[in-house]
Amino acid sequence: MKRVLALDVGDKRIGIAVSDPLGFTAQGLDTYVRAGNDAADAAYIRALAEKYAPARLLFGMPRNMDGSYGFQAEKVKAFAALVLEGWDGDHAFFDERLTTVSAERVLIEAELDWKKRRKVVDKLAATIILQAYLDSHPAL
Repeated sequence: MKRVLALDVGDKRIGIAVSDPLGFTAQGLDTYVRAGNDAADAAYIRALAEKYAPARLLFGMPRNMDGSYGFQAEKVKAFAALVLEGWDGDHAFFDERLTTVSAERVLIEAELDWKKRRKVVDKLAATIILQAYLDSHPAL
């Protein structure tokens, strides 16, 4: 396994996490506040990918509780297509159901106020997505 860069893509923010070079652990990297321009946002992500040189980009894929894909999943797919233009590495999508809820719960238990939680919840959600992915794909 090599390094993986994970994205929790939202309408306002993108949580970003990266694995260690061996692909064992996930670390939160950033909460990127979207510029309101998908092309600029995609360029930012590609620049991060150049910096960290991951073997794979991982996009958190929102799914409904019944497993179906909804409108938000289509937005993530469209954004991923922009990011992947000019990216010659591998990519994957991974179920992100309830990761933001889990991240919020952890931050509430840590007694962070809502302003501080809002700044880090997306980064923590990306970290949870990435760690779940790494744990379920140990032989990559």
